[in-house]
Amino acid sequence: MGTEPVIETFAEDALLLRFGSTIEPRVNAQVHAAAAALRERLPGVECVPAYASLLLRFEPADWRDADGAQPGARLREAVIQALRAGADAVASPREVTVPVWYGGAAGPDLAAVAAHARFAADEVIARHCGATYRVAMLGFAPGFPYLLGLDPALAMPRRTDPRLSVPTGSVAIGGNQTGIYPQTLPGGWQLIGRTPLALFDLGAPSPSLLQPGDCVRFQAIDEDAFRRLAAAAEAGR
Repeated sequence: MGTEPVIETFAEDALLLRFGSTIEPRVNAQVHAAAAALRERLPGVECVPAYASLLLRFEPADWRDADGAQPGARLREAVIQALRAGADAVASPREVTVPVWYGGAAGPDLAAVAAHARFAADEVIARHCGATYRVAMLGFAPGFPYLLGLDPALAMPRRTDPRLSVPTGSVAIGGNQTGIYPQTLPGGWQLIGRTPLALFDLGAPSPSLLQPGDCVRFQAIDEDAFRRLAAAAEAGR
């Protein structure tokens, strides 16, 4: 699992584990390995992964004892023991394929990304579909996945003029990451396509389709397939 994290008191019912200070796959992989180990060994503790840190939420009453030790101190020791016990564990991430209609009305910035990268649009699509991504964390909006693993040649700065309304399901590039807008939202990432999948459904048993730690691959589809899949998804709600 790598170097043991720095453990900080975040609140009376929360600890923060820091594994580093950079956005990189290696550090993020340590975060998700730790989350898997702690979920298995400390099932009453909520784990919330970020790029390089892991927030632990807990019920203080569950960690008080007759000796009067502070709940956070008791949990801190339990965390250290759990991480050491799970140091050699290898998590098997869930794999999710996300269909995407690239370009056209679905990806108005595809041409700009292609020009920036000095590729043809088809090459951008092939490279974007050719990578395997890891959901580093969810944030910005419910169900919005920040995906690490983008081909460095496709990295592009965010737009200087953010849009007030980005359509639901838009697949975008922002810096060296890819993301998917789960609802219609304002945003400044470069829009290269759109998926018919529902990324967030509050009525579903698990509202967010993608979870931190998941592996994601994109699959190119055409407009007709997009509309068929979107209609089927809508009918199934």
